[in-house]
Amino acid sequence: MFDNKSILITGGTGSFGKKFIKTVLERYQPRRVIVFSRDELKQFEMQQEFNAPCMRYFLGDVRDGDRLRQALRNVDYVVHAAALKQVPAAEYNPTECIRTNVWGAENVINAAIENGVEKVIALSTDKAASPINLYGATKLLSDKLFIAANNIAGGHKTRFAVVRYGNVVGSRGSVVPFFRKLVADGCDSLPITDPRMTRFWITLQRGVDFVLKNFERMQGGELFVPKIPSVRITDLATAMAPQLKQHVVGIRPGEKVHELMISHDDSNHTFEFADHYVIAPSINFVVQHGYDSNDAGEQGKPVDEGFNYASDNNPLFLDIAELKALDQATP
Repeated sequence: MFDNKSILITGGTGSFGKKFIKTVLERYQPRRVIVFSRDELKQFEMQQEFNAPCMRYFLGDVRDGDRLRQALRNVDYVVHAAALKQVPAAEYNPTECIRTNVWGAENVINAAIENGVEKVIALSTDKAASPINLYGATKLLSDKLFIAANNIAGGHKTRFAVVRYGNVVGSRGSVVPFFRKLVADGCDSLPITDPRMTRFWITLQRGVDFVLKNFERMQGGELFVPKIPSVRITDLATAMAPQLKQHVVGIRPGEKVHELMISHDDSNHTFEFADHYVIAPSINFVVQHGYDSNDAGEQGKPVDEGFNYASDNNPLFLDIAELKALDQATP
């Protein structure tokens, strides 16, 4: 569905953006692939790797609505990946996080509708489910904006959906490269925030594949959640450096012990599919069919009342051997 189409990704110089663009170029023949981001150095470096004739690079910030409207002209599909994501940084700099994650989301929505973009998928996070930190709260607001945008679009063709998943293996700022650097620097112990801590775990490639598939599935208004494994932080540290001790440093500002992707409050409008869940909108939209099926022809079923999907009650956990293999396979 991406052949001869124009695709724009905000925050396109990040870990997800690079993997997304690499995948699109390998599998499809797009008319244009547009990287929209604010860092000129990262764009310059990225151009050395991704220089196909269809590639375009736009300097701009999602806080700038006028620049977004320019960039989205004649664009068919948008992936909104730009965000301020560091939990402690957001706690100390709340206004900056709000300007990017909330105001930026609104700017993307308005620019997409005005330019007649066909489909938009916004990336979210498990931290947006029952948030306790500012980053999660801003992403929850962003999720609500994108879902409600299907009504705001009115008679326009633009449709919006959200993809929510957990920690991405090896992404910038995540614990894997942090542990790797400590080991490379010769540390004698790895810092553990809390020995009980668990997290949802997804590879970059699986995250990209999930987003691409949901462009095919979406009607508009859905929040897609993949079925992915959990990890225990102590198991991850053991897998990466079995020779090292571990010491507890305490939970950082705004951090949870366990993450949540679907709360029990959402169970009454959540549907289970073979490899994912869909949280249907709580507000009414005019859609072709109910959210218990999708435009890819897949059929789902309602989850049990009171269901929740959390990193500590997940039936699928990666063990130390699986984590070690995953670490070795991650660049």
